[in-house]
Amino acid sequence: MTRELVRERHFRGVLGVGYILRTEHMTGEDAGFGPGFDITSAVTRDGHYIGTSKWAYRLAKRGIIPKLADPTRRVCSIGFCVADLSWYGWSHRAISGFSIGSVAKEGDSCTTSGFIDEYRDAHPELDERVPVGFEAHTLEDAKRMAIAFAESVR
Repeated sequence: MTRELVRERHFRGVLGVGYILRTEHMTGEDAGFGPGFDITSAVTRDGHYIGTSKWAYRLAKRGIIPKLADPTRRVCSIGFCVADLSWYGWSHRAISGFSIGSVAKEGDSCTTSGFIDEYRDAHPELDERVPVGFEAHTLEDAKRMAIAFAESVR
């Protein structure tokens, strides 16, 4: 099992938000024991996974700085935008922004956990959702909504 770094390219986005495109050559177990191949992915300057080059470009173009929602995870699913003072949550399926004054309405993704009821009830510590009517009074509240959104669309 090997991953060999083939190339690294650094990109600078709006407001200095940047990312790195890493191309790695995968062999052995990392390549499913088939023929080796190259894979390119986008990472933060700290080495945290963002996603595809297209996704990293979209975030950088908006001025969103990708962050880890939880330090135990390896994939960035939230980010902060200095230009509009908003926290964003996303997955490969959706993205949504939250700022001071944002209110969680019935049916919003940040009000659902994304888990089936039985799993959520068995693991309440994983339930990040916010209640309907929750209002972001601070940027920390907006970050909480972004985390809840990212968890629900994961």
